[in-house]
Amino acid sequence: MRLRTPLLTTVALATLLATAACGESGSSGTGGSSAGGGEAASGDACAPVAGDQLVVLEDDKELQNADNVVPVLNAAYASANPAALEALNSVSAVLTTEDLIELNNQVDVQRQDATEVAQTYVDDNGLGGDVTGGSGAVVVGAGNFSESTILANVYADALTAAGFQATVQETGNREVYLPALAQGQIQVFPEYLATSANFISENINGSGSLVATGDVQETLTAVEPLAAQFGVTYGDPSDAQDQNAFAVTTAFADQLGVTTLSELAEACGDGSLTLGGPTECPTRPACQLGLEDTYGLKFAGFSEYDAGGPLTKQAILNGDVSIGLVFSSDGSLAQG
Repeated sequence: MRLRTPLLTTVALATLLATAACGESGSSGTGGSSAGGGEAASGDACAPVAGDQLVVLEDDKELQNADNVVPVLNAAYASANPAALEALNSVSAVLTTEDLIELNNQVDVQRQDATEVAQTYVDDNGLGGDVTGGSGAVVVGAGNFSESTILANVYADALTAAGFQATVQETGNREVYLPALAQGQIQVFPEYLATSANFISENINGSGSLVATGDVQETLTAVEPLAAQFGVTYGDPSDAQDQNAFAVTTAFADQLGVTTLSELAEACGDGSLTLGGPTECPTRPACQLGLEDTYGLKFAGFSEYDAGGPLTKQAILNGDVSIGLVFSSDGSLAQG
């Protein structure tokens, strides 16, 4: 299986204040209200600690589904153009979450042009240049949020380096672009493994047939035969992930000596831990319910903010909550 490495990154306060929340992602939830105010804690071992940097704690029990960035191709096109899949797999071989954070940082925080950022990444990593046999036009779809635009241009530039005439076309949401991909209206799309796998499984087998798990290879194995029926083919998943994650301040993590959610659960048994996130977090299995059921975490209170956005991140930095929901590829998590 493709092992997932811990994500341990920092964010400077000035950068955080300058950026807005990430756009649509692989598996992230929807936004909540901006109201604050968690309940009082019964102890103080894991009470909030203000700081100027955030650190994401490793999801070591795989609470979140494996939403790794993965190329998905029209099945007929992939069969007729093996060089295209080879070029796209060259991207997956090098793309990490840290890379994705930095790419998002350059576009969302530093306000650089997405096409130029993508071209530089492809050039710096020599992507697609060793592939032979590429020719003809190919259209890479892009969702209407910046990360998807960056990834689509990375894919297109790698395909161009392999000899294809690649262009990027902005599409709608998943309900629009995956059927368009299956019908050959576009040929390639940078997708998120778990979320696309569940979409395809629901379309093939109906509701209640979700196949995604926290394991990359398990999810890929489960979706591949369904994808064939749907009309698409998966390439190799990258190590880069865009999914829900949970952050604390570095001061908090250093004080407790924790880097994983399991270590947090061991250290926080006195009922003093508080959580911030979107309105629906307390009832969602990928948020508070999952943290309680999977890790045995106990919370003194929950405060409503946004889904991985600036309100939640600022609340953690201010010491209003101990831990909060962020997105694992958020550009504001770039190391400063």
